[in-house]
Amino acid sequence: QVQLVESGGGLVQPGGSLRLSCKGSGSALKYYSVGWFRQSPGKEREAILCIFGLTRSTVYADSVKDRFTISRDKDINTVFLQMNRLKPEDTAMYYCALRMEFDCSGIDSGYNYWGQGTQVTVSS
Repeated sequence: QVQLVESGGGLVQPGGSLRLSCKGSGSALKYYSVGWFRQSPGKEREAILCIFGLTRSTVYADSVKDRFTISRDKDINTVFLQMNRLKPEDTAMYYCALRMEFDCSGIDSGYNYWGQGTQVTVSS
């Protein structure tokens, strides 16, 4: 069983930045693919980004291109989501998820373990 814990969410003004962290138990986050998803009230959960290998990534949401990046620190078994130039429409609960494979998936069922989520609110 792998446990994932997200942190780093909060309230930020439009145009600001946040960095979310996803810390995993054991060593799974060092090697397997990890995705970030988000869900706004009344909307379905959507895939944002996924990292596979050490640095390779896939962007699933066009709305975050050139603003969000995903990275991995193997030494501390953590995956990060750097969010820049935040907009009110980025307000959502953000989740990280572990896929016990070496490629990425853009659908929920492609992931084996999920964190509890961290809330991001973008508002002035």
